[in-house]
Amino acid sequence: MPKLVPPSSHYKQSFTQAVREAQASGSGLGDTLKWDVAGMEADFDRVLAELRRYEPGNELPEGFVHSEALWLVEGDAYLGRASLRHTLNDHLREFGGHIGYEVRPSARRQGHGSTILRLTLERARARALGLERVMISCDTDNLGSRGVIEGNGGVLEGEFVLDFHPKPIRRYWITL
Repeated sequence: MPKLVPPSSHYKQSFTQAVREAQASGSGLGDTLKWDVAGMEADFDRVLAELRRYEPGNELPEGFVHSEALWLVEGDAYLGRASLRHTLNDHLREFGGHIGYEVRPSARRQGHGSTILRLTLERARARALGLERVMISCDTDNLGSRGVIEGNGGVLEGEFVLDFHPKPIRRYWITL
């Protein structure tokens, strides 16, 4: 049964393989496509520290909000990741939202997107962040994410064209 866990060296091999998959396929969110796999393998503790840099209690760089990095795993296998942002700034309100998620290429189309979003929503409820609802966005042509978000209760706010993003996006709100 898949579960959400904090990033851990226990999943180093599987996570590294997932980064390679994302780079080979050209599909990844955030920093995945820019990560140096050799450097990651040499100093995985640095990778873990980087993933945890925005957790509550850490001093934030200008323009960032507290968030949690979470990994969806099953057994020893890394399946995907989520980011649960505790608040929104102006940029996240426009693009990104409270939750971002990604499923590794070899684990897609197996229901893991729905699982990772469902578990991240449960985490948001359990963390008592004071949120009544969360915002999440996806590209309008990402039919898989649209289905995942709508299947988890997402209510469409609208479709938007942003100067800094190459594709139109859809913004959804999910009541906690």
